[in-house]
Amino acid sequence: MSLSLIEAFSSIEDPRVERHKRHKLIDIIVLTTCAVVSGSDGWESIEEFGKNKPDWLQQWIELENGILSHDCIARVISKLQPTEMSQCFTEWVNSVVELTEGEIVAIDGKTAEKSNEITAIPALLELLEIKGCIITIDAMGCQASITEKIIEKKADYVLAVKDNQKFLNEAITDYFEEAIAANNPTLCQLTDHEEINAEHGRIEVRRCYLSTNIDTLPDSFRWKGFKSIGMVESERTVNGKTSIERRHYICSLTDVKSFARAARKHWGVENSLHWVLDVVFREDDLRIRTGYAPENFNIMRQLAINLLNKDTSRGSIKKKRFRAALSDDFRESVIFSS
Repeated sequence: MSLSLIEAFSSIEDPRVERHKRHKLIDIIVLTTCAVVSGSDGWESIEEFGKNKPDWLQQWIELENGILSHDCIARVISKLQPTEMSQCFTEWVNSVVELTEGEIVAIDGKTAEKSNEITAIPALLELLEIKGCIITIDAMGCQASITEKIIEKKADYVLAVKDNQKFLNEAITDYFEEAIAANNPTLCQLTDHEEINAEHGRIEVRRCYLSTNIDTLPDSFRWKGFKSIGMVESERTVNGKTSIERRHYICSLTDVKSFARAARKHWGVENSLHWVLDVVFREDDLRIRTGYAPENFNIMRQLAINLLNKDTSRGSIKKKRFRAALSDDFRESVIFSS
């Protein structure tokens, strides 16, 4: 049975002294979540959302003492334990999103501070029910410990490779340059898949290559379940000007179409289950720095993304946030329809 938003977060321990509790903790969490889904990116805009939607909010939470100030919201959220917030968030996701065989689960490094990513990502994977799924992670997640955790959880992976794995990245780059130039797919154990997308005056050709010839790569034994290397070449033509971008990956997959789908979904062409802070949240512009506020606000934004992705109507996350700000009915369907 799926958990409602309120059920999922009701178990969080309230860090406040009893005599200072003028507002229920669950009211603060729900208010913040509703505001973030509707476009709020900071404490003041959360307060403003609450002041504009008190009647709508009181269908779901009590708000016995009215809408609290942005300072109060900030103080309370900054004191909550991120581990508890993450646990509640993940339990909610596991209850409302049924991950099926081959489902893409994308993890962007922005889910954690750079210094903590290597430990934060395995901890997140430990909480998720990912058997049979394909995990995609950006380059900061290309770590031996992470591949081990993914394989332990009986999932597959597509991990981006950049200069944080310098020698591996150079070897993969050289391999594909030589393999494609050789024009002998059988010898190079190379398969390919091409997709073309043309809209609004832009043409994009995506060529995906996958090779199971990994014996010559440096330290390939370090990566649990490592079966192939992949490259995605994106050729974009806009207003007559063409640019080419190439991305490299290590994979536990051997089917090029599965690899192409996973890489495409990770970069947001299609909706999938994302632990990722989308650019529409203007993360770099935020100035939320007190206590556990950065970690907890990140969790709220992750929750918002997953709520909006779960909605099946057309439109980008940015457009859906704007729609949620305008429409009480749409906001209700996104947040309280679980």
